[in-house]
Amino acid sequence: MTSAQLVPSLDQGSAVPSRGLILLLATGAGLSVATLYYSQPILGVLGADIQAGERAVGMVPMLTQLGYALGILLLAPLGDRYDRRRIILTKSLLLILALCVSSLAPGIATLLVASLAIGLTATMAQDIVPAAATVAPEAQRGKIVGTVMTGLLLGILLSRVMSGLIADQFGWRAVYGLAAVSIALIGVGAWRGLPRFAPTTALSYGDLLGSMLKLWARYPALRRAALSQGLLSVGFSAFWSTLAVMLHSSFGLGSAAAGAFGLAGAAGALAAPLAGRLADRSGPERVTRLGAGLTAVCFAMLGLAVAVPPQWQLGLIVVAAIGFDFGIQATLVAHQTIVYGIDPPARSRLNAVLFTGVFVGMAAGAGLGSIAFAQWSWMGVVGLATLAATAALGVRLARGGRP
Repeated sequence: MTSAQLVPSLDQGSAVPSRGLILLLATGAGLSVATLYYSQPILGVLGADIQAGERAVGMVPMLTQLGYALGILLLAPLGDRYDRRRIILTKSLLLILALCVSSLAPGIATLLVASLAIGLTATMAQDIVPAAATVAPEAQRGKIVGTVMTGLLLGILLSRVMSGLIADQFGWRAVYGLAAVSIALIGVGAWRGLPRFAPTTALSYGDLLGSMLKLWARYPALRRAALSQGLLSVGFSAFWSTLAVMLHSSFGLGSAAAGAFGLAGAAGALAAPLAGRLADRSGPERVTRLGAGLTAVCFAMLGLAVAVPPQWQLGLIVVAAIGFDFGIQATLVAHQTIVYGIDPPARSRLNAVLFTGVFVGMAAGAGLGSIAFAQWSWMGVVGLATLAATAALGVRLARGGRP
């Protein structure tokens, strides 16, 4: 496919997208969503450098996640109204600008504003995923979306590794600068390699947003998916938003070590294509229940860290991180498979509703996790994450787990 071709924004029959296009979509999704998480391993050194307290620095990931949730809600639905290729290119330019401002921020106020802007514009990832669902034939949609989600999830998890290593060697400002370069490269690739996508609706912007409320009211499967995945996101964000602080205070480890924990979580990204194939073969409902259940068990395992010898504690945390990341990502791919099949012409809006739930949960998890850690230390974070994951399982098990 070339940029001169136009892809109808409905199912593509038997046409199979090229490996190059799938790689571009997966890489673009991963690098754009990674910008949400670069700050997490560097909060300690960042705060010391700009002389900001723990509470103020904790607002950086919270505002980034909140901006992402707002961007999904207010901007992602435009993919049904306009050419997704044009939207992706525009957001890439704005994201580069926000990252450059973050790199040069003189103080916490500027960084907080830029963090919100990063969240808003990083939603280009949520234009890329529906694009993958659009170019994929129905029989392979789970597999192809799962492959693109592998890129997205590796971006989330490996971002912490790269951020910690870069900050350790070159300082925290270099993290944002190099992130801007990576998005510039993706923008060039998208300009050269993405097809154009035909709009599926002529609704005005106001009607487009209003239609999401109608979709929410009309489809119980959408509500259950958004609620369950949002609850899982609370635990996910609470863990990763406080991990660096806990490792520094309890084990004396720096930003590079905190970022390296992303390697453990990256193993969970392997769940994406596996979950997609399983959803294609036997339906996604079983995957949502198994994934949520595994997540709850692994979060609960973190509570055992206080009962094991100190030399085993880090190993236990690594094992639990692999397990709950695997469970969360498998559940997400299964939920996407459910949601994308509800109403194909409204995929961008359905995706917006699902991921608004996800990143409202992310923002809530970052804020609640910081509070829980301040009030009850690491066990408060573990309790919060376990409770949220158990509630997500309850949503999937309600009424026999039917959509």
